Amino acid sequence: MKVHEYQAKRVLAEAGVPVPRGEMARSADEARKAAERLGGKAVVKAQVHAGGRGKAGGIRVASSPEEAGRAAEEMLGSRLVTFQTGPEGAPVSAALVEEPLEIARELYLAIVMDGAARGPVVIASQAGGMEIEEVAERTPGKIMRIPIDPGLGLQPYQGRKLAYGLGFEGAQARPAAAMMGRLYSVFRENDCSLVEINPLAVTSDGRILAADAKLDFEDDALFRHPALREMHDPAQDDPLEAQASEFGISYVKLDGDVGCMVNGAGLAMATMDVIGQAGGGPANFLDVGGGADEDKVARALSIILSDPSVKSVLVNIFGGILRCDVVAKGMLQAVGENPQTDRPMVVRMLGTNAEEGRGILSASGLNVALVDDLAEAAQAVSRYSRASGIPSGPGAAR
Repeated sequence: MKVHEYQAKRVLAEAGVPVPRGEMARSADEARKAAERLGGKAVVKAQVHAGGRGKAGGIRVASSPEEAGRAAEEMLGSRLVTFQTGPEGAPVSAALVEEPLEIARELYLAIVMDGAARGPVVIASQAGGMEIEEVAERTPGKIMRIPIDPGLGLQPYQGRKLAYGLGFEGAQARPAAAMMGRLYSVFRENDCSLVEINPLAVTSDGRILAADAKLDFEDDALFRHPALREMHDPAQDDPLEAQASEFGISYVKLDGDVGCMVNGAGLAMATMDVIGQAGGGPANFLDVGGGADEDKVARALSIILSDPSVKSVLVNIFGGILRCDVVAKGMLQAVGENPQTDRPMVVRMLGTNAEEGRGILSASGLNVALVDDLAEAAQAVSRYSRASGIPSGPGAAR
């Protein structure tokens, strides 16, 4: 679960991490009054779950309360389009009004779960204020990576190593190292999957502040944090992901054009890898689950078909608890509810009642190609995507 910048900074401030003075505003008048309380000058930031706000006009410097109010008025109710939102943009329903900072240095600091390290890793760089992916690609030597033992936590010597590595010396080194420990406490105590400060600002008067902040929380641990659950802003969710969540379907929107419906997370990941190796791109991750019924299968396929970027669909089912004939009937139900779709579907079914499922689809008259091998399936959907379709009708299934 993602939260807005103002919410992330509230969590950090409660843990003793220094952040700029600021207030959240949901109207132009609130923004104007907030700027007055900050001394007249302010920075107005649109609150969306996406990066790249500055380049997209979502961060503006105001020299007066009236200017802050006008900036908020233009932002609120609009949709901010950044490189992370896509062309549809993200709705802006709140703005963060903060004190302007005279920044001497911009640094990068994050704690993230790393599967390869089997635990949290601190990533730090003196090249803050820009995309860390660009830094990693162009100047990888500027990035520090320090794994943390989950049983021991971030040790004081590691905090000092990070502080010195970021260029803190003298009187700044001790508070910087202490802040590292507080950030790790936020990460651990709130079951975060990501804590990112970019930039970590060093001001001209020597303050060290989280000038921007991003917190992601592990969904499966939210039952332990009812206060965090209340921070969820459903308006920021991808509409298809929100719809899938309502039906208990594991779905993540991606940027390819091959829709994927699979049972089992591991099989879904393998399916996406094979599509990529065949030259295609998955449009989504979707694990329909082992205990799905016909309705859930129908809902899952309907979500895929409602994505305009999908040119073809790959259904990869290994029947166990979820029988293949149940999947086939659910697919027929989904197509019946979405009769306007003519996108080709490639289906691989193995396991429980596979022959029954294949028979149902063969007799359906749907635009379906039945295959036995996953590599063949991936090549087929990639070919169909490039050709924008295959012949439809009863003869398309075999």
